[in-house]
Amino acid sequence: MIRVQALRKSFKGRAVVRDLSFGVPDGAITGLLGPNGAGKTTTLRMICGILEPESGRVQVDEARGSMDRQRRVGALLDHAGLYSRLTARENIEYFGRLRGIAPESLRARVDGVISRLGLESVAGRRTAGFSQGERMKTALARALLHGPRNIVLDEPTNGLDVHSIRALREALIALRDSGHCILFSSHVLEEVRLLCDQVYVISAGSLMACGTPQELCEQTDAPSLEEAFVRMI
Repeated sequence: MIRVQALRKSFKGRAVVRDLSFGVPDGAITGLLGPNGAGKTTTLRMICGILEPESGRVQVDEARGSMDRQRRVGALLDHAGLYSRLTARENIEYFGRLRGIAPESLRARVDGVISRLGLESVAGRRTAGFSQGERMKTALARALLHGPRNIVLDEPTNGLDVHSIRALREALIALRDSGHCILFSSHVLEEVRLLCDQVYVISAGSLMACGTPQELCEQTDAPSLEEAFVRMI
């Protein structure tokens, strides 16, 4: 469970997030929509404990402090950060050691996420030259390795082909069905329509609307989520 209350954040005197509040339940996929500069990435970084809010509160389960919050969240904030000279398996194992996972259980955990995300065919390859989809799945494997119940993804389908998007969609649905709390931002409204149980729309750092994709269409009398989004912002 993730809950943010009255979050505020500014950079160089410009307010990026303004008194933002919303909740993300377990066993659901929640979308965060907004135009460029709306404050989505800043909000996700505050949830993950990378940035501290100027005011307001972030609650992730019963976590106390940003370090505890980071342990309870699996974050995919970009597809970068992979060491190109290491194989996919080595990248995942290295991240596990940084997380402090015990050596006697690390191998089994790595095998588990590789199998879960269908990385077996590339696990022994260096990540230099990986496709965007292979990089995304390797980065997602790192995020899931420590067994977090809360998953935060920032534009996870950016640059992916159709097959990679489908693989990610199936992985997120499986995580949701096993009770995980999933929050992701996206500009791909069709993905939001297909995946999300609820959606929050923000603009200029403030909450503009919330509801299921169908409810957002009904609130704006729009024939599609894309048209509803345009009318709301």
